[in-house]
Amino acid sequence: MFFEYPGLLFLLIIPALLVARYIYLELSGRRAHLRVSSIKPWKSGGSSVLSVLRHAPFVLRTIALCLIIIAIARPRSSSKIDKIDTEGIDIVLAMDVSTSMLARDFKPDRISAAKDIAVEFIAQRPSDRMGIVVFAGEAYTQCPLTTDRATLINLMKEVETGLITDGTAIGNGLATAIARMSSSDAKSRVVILLTDGVNNTGEVAPMTAAEIAKTYGVRVYTIGVGANGMAPYPVMTPWGPDVQQMEVEIDEPLLKDIAAQTGGRYFRATDNTKLSEIYSEINRMEKARTTVDSFPIYKELFSGYALAALACLLLELIIRLLIRRLP
Repeated sequence: MFFEYPGLLFLLIIPALLVARYIYLELSGRRAHLRVSSIKPWKSGGSSVLSVLRHAPFVLRTIALCLIIIAIARPRSSSKIDKIDTEGIDIVLAMDVSTSMLARDFKPDRISAAKDIAVEFIAQRPSDRMGIVVFAGEAYTQCPLTTDRATLINLMKEVETGLITDGTAIGNGLATAIARMSSSDAKSRVVILLTDGVNNTGEVAPMTAAEIAKTYGVRVYTIGVGANGMAPYPVMTPWGPDVQQMEVEIDEPLLKDIAAQTGGRYFRATDNTKLSEIYSEINRMEKARTTVDSFPIYKELFSGYALAALACLLLELIIRLLIRRLP
């Protein structure tokens, strides 16, 4: 609490002087209202309730005066309010949906693990615009940049393999993701490119797409998905579906070059836990910029003191009316 006019508090010296005068008059006996030859008949009543209450009007009047002085000094309280403005980041998740993403070195398979962990990542970033691009032999936009988390999550869950021509067009996938940000005015723009293979098709070379990303100021984080060595792949045989061990081929030098060219980082995910840790690390690195403006909120307190002063004056009046023997 503080006072808008603290100088007025010096007026509190007035009730202090009145109290000093009152005590002086009481002790000196100059407040007698009746002259008698002896006070012996009244000595027995010196400790009666009425003899104590006779001081009440003065006490209440003095308290009321103090409260009025405090009220006119305008007491106020303040509390600090923080106004937080967040500047979100535009993020596009570019996901490989070639048939090799059905490999079962992840649980239950690569594509399902990538989708589930991406959904968790989306849910953790409520202030960002996010979009989804999928690619195999070609690339298309699954969801444009949006802040609608429910739509993003639903469309991510609908991502499947086998819907487009098979292959791994990393350059096309990255170029499509960058195109989604061509009209973005966000201060920070990010592509998270996830693949489990080697670029083997597409009209745009991966490093050409990386140069475009650098030109637009888009940072690319690349994730190579797949166990080290061999991984179980589902295959169709003359006798029906089967699982065969096949070598994992990821063009790590290319993914590292794309990340380095654009100021991002390359990660290698060999299982579900590692992939989840990678998304968590990206989440920590790509924090939205927060601006905090603080401003005070004031609350006037004088009315409470004024009402208390009024109550004291009313109580004094009641005592004077009910107890006639008081001066």
